Amino acid sequence: MKILVIGLGGFIGAILRYVFSKGFTLFLGNIIPFGTLFVNVAGSFMLGYIHTLSVERLVVGENLRFFISVGMLGAFTTFSTFSLETIHLFEDGVYILGLLYMFLNLFLSLTAAFFGIHFARI
Repeated sequence: MKILVIGLGGFIGAILRYVFSKGFTLFLGNIIPFGTLFVNVAGSFMLGYIHTLSVERLVVGENLRFFISVGMLGAFTTFSTFSLETIHLFEDGVYILGLLYMFLNLFLSLTAAFFGIHFARI
């Protein structure tokens, strides 16, 4: 049962990532891959929030936790795409943007996870 729950969450998360990534590119352009940045930051916040509710407050059941955290957010966020996009920025010679993109992904994702955990504890 757990595998099906994770698979369904992954299906939904992958579609959401595609929709958000394409939407951000359409509206903001692709100088910096804002779509990937958004999904990583939003996913980090949600993972911190859901994990804390699940583990510390026992508000979220195990199947729902696996559906959201492993399935949906696992497919929604993407470190591999972030890595590839960063390499492309460097290969295109836009080193400052590449470094900025690296910094923003790491700093904002960690900050979002911190706030997700904090808000779940309130």
